Amino acid sequence: MQGNQQQAYDRGITIFSPDGRLYQVEYAREAVRRGSASVGVRTAGGVVLAANRQTRSPLIEQSSIEKIHAIDDHVGIASAGHVADARQLVDVARRRAQVEQLRYGEPMDVEALTKEITDHIQQYTQTGGARPFGVALLVGGVMDGEPRLFETDPSGTPYEWQAVAIGGGRDDIQAHFEDEYSPDADLADGVQLALSGLAEAEDSIDPTDVEVATVDADSETFETLSQDEVTEHADAAGLGGESDE
Repeated sequence: MQGNQQQAYDRGITIFSPDGRLYQVEYAREAVRRGSASVGVRTAGGVVLAANRQTRSPLIEQSSIEKIHAIDDHVGIASAGHVADARQLVDVARRRAQVEQLRYGEPMDVEALTKEITDHIQQYTQTGGARPFGVALLVGGVMDGEPRLFETDPSGTPYEWQAVAIGGGRDDIQAHFEDEYSPDADLADGVQLALSGLAEAEDSIDPTDVEVATVDADSETFETLSQDEVTEHADAAGLGGESDE
C-alpha cells in the first residue's frame, strides 16, 4: 500500500509528497548531476564559461556537441544535463533577448534574462502533462561594464555566483573554487581557474575536450576561444597533459 502511495507522488508532477517534496524536480536535478561538468567564473575582467564535452565514441564529430551558446552579443549560456532540454531553453533565452532589443533598442539585462528563463522553467514544475527540464544553466554576461554570473535550477530558482560548477563532480570543483578564487583576477586567470576546476572532477583533462567562451568586461562581447587558445591556457595552468617523464 505504501508503495502505491509513493508511486502516486512519484508520477505526479503537480503533487507534493507528505514531506513537501516534488520528486520529478529532484529527478531532474539528478539528471543534471549525471551530465558532464560546466563551470562559470566571474572576474574583474569579465565572465568565463567552460564545459567538458567528452564524447562517447571517437567516431562522434566533437564539433556537434554544443554545451556553450551565444545568446546575445553580451551574454552566453553553458549547460549540464539533457542537451535537448538545454537547446529549448537557449531558444527561449534568445527570443527574450531579441524581443528586448527590438522593443526597447537596448540589450537585455543579464539578471532580467535569467529570471525570464527561470520563470519559464518554473512553469514546467506545476503543469500537468509536462515534466521539469532536466538541465541546469549558467548564464554569464556583462551589462554596463559589470560582469554577472547566474545559475538556474530545475525548480526554476536563480542563484548568482562568483564561481560555480554544475553537472558531474560539482562538489569537488566547488571546493577547488572556494580555495582558489580571487575576485580581482583578470580574464586570463579566470580561464585558467575554470580549466583547473574541470580537472578536479576528472583528475585530469584533455584541452581538446573542453569548450571555453568569455564575455569581456570592456568590450561586452561574447567570444568562443579557439582550440589553440584553450591549449595555451591549459599549459599556463599546468594542465597541458602528461609529462615526458
